[in-house]
Amino acid sequence: MKIWSSLLVVIILASFAWIGVDFLHLTTLFGIVVPYIAFLIFLLGFIYRVVNWGKSPVPFCIPTTCGQQQSLPWIKQNKIENPSTIWGVVGRMVLEIFLFRSLFRNTKTEKTGNSLAFGSAKWLWFGGLVFHWSMLVVVIRHLRFFLNPVPGFVQGLEMLDSFLQVGVPLLYITDILLVLALTYLFLRRVLIPQIKYISLAADYFPLLLLLGVAVTGILMRYFFKVDLLAVKELTMGLVTFTPTVSAEIGAIFYMHVILVSSLVAYFPWSKLMHAGGIFMSPTRNLANNSRMVRHVNPWNYQVETHSYTEYEDEFRDKMRKVGLPLEKE
Repeated sequence: MKIWSSLLVVIILASFAWIGVDFLHLTTLFGIVVPYIAFLIFLLGFIYRVVNWGKSPVPFCIPTTCGQQQSLPWIKQNKIENPSTIWGVVGRMVLEIFLFRSLFRNTKTEKTGNSLAFGSAKWLWFGGLVFHWSMLVVVIRHLRFFLNPVPGFVQGLEMLDSFLQVGVPLLYITDILLVLALTYLFLRRVLIPQIKYISLAADYFPLLLLLGVAVTGILMRYFFKVDLLAVKELTMGLVTFTPTVSAEIGAIFYMHVILVSSLVAYFPWSKLMHAGGIFMSPTRNLANNSRMVRHVNPWNYQVETHSYTEYEDEFRDKMRKVGLPLEKE
């Protein structure tokens, strides 16, 4: 039910754009109003989530580590896994953001007879890495629709992405990799019982929405041709706040736009927000210097204390009577 409800929402969104453009001729709604509203929701939502995280007090040193901490001189420190300096933290964050270092160490546990066996499980790491890097390349490639002139690095990336030169128009490698990676991540949730059991609609919906975006984009490029000049005119108009729409672009383009807009608007309120949250996570962005710096909670209120000396002064006679040792007679 969680899968079908998520799939139904994606189909309704795409059908809404198709019917609205082909039958109701609402090109202005889907080409201008929806993208602007989606971007505004994304911008305000992103700022709200980051500011809300930033307000969370972090008075203590709480990084997540599993390597040797800096301690005695003759004990070798793991400077990346357990950094004690800001540069160590930067190195750890770079490896985590660009290579998913912690996910690379993912293991699986299986029961063999009466014992447990631990093995490497790199497919999730590989699928996640392929998806994120392919998505990044696709987003950068799309900058050609929003910038004029198109920067050289965008053109170079396009040439590198289509270096196989298969067919006309040229086949982008990242188009294939993106769909394959999303399909793997989706099937993993469906076919592995343990993961399916804990999966929610919030896990299936982003995957199906991303697949919808990828599929409509591929259909638009390789099968249902659209007027690229009209698309460029519309996207440049959106950027410069002077948008104009053309009915000649085709419904498939507006289906793609509404799915992208839905993804953008949904982003700050979903699990996809880990893209921004990783920078705000104190378990990742703190140096583990607890042996060198004393971390005191500045919000601690004053607590009335009762020292042992005061305790002994108060109960000295009783303690002496029952034979308890005294520091002062």
